[in-house]
Amino acid sequence: MYPGVLLSVLDDIASGAYRVEELQRADFVRIRQLCAQYADAYIGFVDAAVLAVVERLNEPRLATLDRRHFGTLRPRHTEALHLLPDA
Repeated sequence: MYPGVLLSVLDDIASGAYRVEELQRADFVRIRQLCAQYADAYIGFVDAAVLAVVERLNEPRLATLDRRHFGTLRPRHTEALHLLPDA
């Protein structure tokens, strides 16, 4: 991630532009499933946690610059995530 983009996102979070969702106990079960399912893709804990939360919130959109991983992940609640910003 480019430093300027990261700093802008952190500024937006600090100003309240985005809600930061906490992990719930049930999310860890799903994170474990995702890490096992996508072990060959090396998605890691953070990407799996993001997907678990997006699924729990039934959110079809995700703001991310990580199109490589999130473009291949298949959430339970929708055919594919709509990744923002649009390419």
